[in-house]
Amino acid sequence: MLWAGGMRLGTARILLMLVHAAAACEFGPMPYSVTGIVFRMTKPAALLLNQETARLIQAAFKNAKFPNITGERSMRFLGTVAYTLANIQVSDLSIEQSEVELKENDAIDIAIKNVTAFFRGTLTYGYAGAWFLQLFHSVDFEIQSSIDLQINIKLLCQEEQVAADASDCYLSFHKLMLHLQGDKEPGWLKQLFTDFISFTLKFVLKRELCKEINLLAQVMANFVHNVAENFVQDEAIGLDISLASDPLIKANYLESHHKGLVLYKNYSDVLSNSVFSPSLLSESRMLYFWISEHILNSLASAAFLDGRLVLAIRGEKLQALFEFEDTEAQQKAVHLIFQGNSYNDSVAKVWSLALPEISLQPEGTVVKSLVAVEISIFPPGEEPLTALYMEEEITVTIQAAYVEKKLILRPVDSQIEFKVFNCTADPSGNDQSVRNFLQKMISAVGIPEVISKIEPALTSLMNSKGLHLFEIKNPEIITRKRYLIVQLDFSFPNHLLLDFLEKTL
Repeated sequence: MLWAGGMRLGTARILLMLVHAAAACEFGPMPYSVTGIVFRMTKPAALLLNQETARLIQAAFKNAKFPNITGERSMRFLGTVAYTLANIQVSDLSIEQSEVELKENDAIDIAIKNVTAFFRGTLTYGYAGAWFLQLFHSVDFEIQSSIDLQINIKLLCQEEQVAADASDCYLSFHKLMLHLQGDKEPGWLKQLFTDFISFTLKFVLKRELCKEINLLAQVMANFVHNVAENFVQDEAIGLDISLASDPLIKANYLESHHKGLVLYKNYSDVLSNSVFSPSLLSESRMLYFWISEHILNSLASAAFLDGRLVLAIRGEKLQALFEFEDTEAQQKAVHLIFQGNSYNDSVAKVWSLALPEISLQPEGTVVKSLVAVEISIFPPGEEPLTALYMEEEITVTIQAAYVEKKLILRPVDSQIEFKVFNCTADPSGNDQSVRNFLQKMISAVGIPEVISKIEPALTSLMNSKGLHLFEIKNPEIITRKRYLIVQLDFSFPNHLLLDFLEKTL
């Protein structure tokens, strides 16, 4: 297991070295114009995530590979004294305090205070005396240390994704005590080697720990990117979350801007007129997601091209639609369409005929689509027949919310315009009452029925990506002209950090 972990980290180090060797990202003169998705994390969220910093630092200490420390020194009467500290390992690690501060246009400063750790290993020493007498000894040692860490993390763009650079790392030692073979009492040998190795040991510990912290920061950035990339991917449809501009750090928030273009087979997606501006987002909530209207339109187009905008309704569901009211018009429509056949022998197929159009407005998300409805009847022992075929242009305004880990879509307004209407029992189409009933039925229960299928499908998709594992607090989905904002507070799911540590170390 340790060998495998070392192999994974070794491979990660090589890859990260190649990434750092790559040229920085280049952006156009107006990067906001090609921004489809924006992520903003405010300082309260950064403070919450900082509570998990201890785990990462503990992982850095425990996973650091300390080389053997060797040295020698000439001593009067003793000759040359040589020593080697080998098999250095860390144990009994504790962290008293961790603080985070966002530096404007600079870095994320993390101050970790009073890190207590014990380093254990084997000390081998020998010396050649003035009378050419050579003596070599080996004893177990323990080093008790108290350290403060200062880590300044810069967010960069490399290969069009967020990268973290934590190479600006400092260690301050408050205590560095050497014990030999469990002996806690001072002695000439202990004092001798404490003086010898103090400077060298501090240098090695700083080098190896800071290197490991930097590696973890970089791998963590890649891990977050991969989680986000997986979240916006469903089978053949995905989003390009590569950066549209350099990550931004302000005193009260950090922010990243992403292209958000839809990736689907040969579908070509271009965004050049985004309306994003930093002033559109506030700083009162922990997390903000800004999404362009263009992204939703492209996702709807990809779903249409992928054949997902199709729905079949049969049996009790079909009966509930046609019997939502008991009126003369309803009875006449049912008789003309079904001709006495059972709902269980009938199927209503609903599908989009053209690319849907989505418009974001203050009153909600406006969806306009040309829809076909076909009711087919399969009488036992007879040939199937098409009882009704109609095409209508439907415009519906939807308001969205996320409540108790479920997506809620509520239609607040709809308009229906028939384009084609063919009823087998009324080929002339002179009976307007049937058409009027169907229009009323579609508005009252047909559209809600379609939406009721979309809600659990989208909720299930988001939960399959792990959204339900977050404790999301007071989420709001706010629509404005040409964009929407999702803003929320949250509790950090420990499973994400554990997944990261298990897969990385």
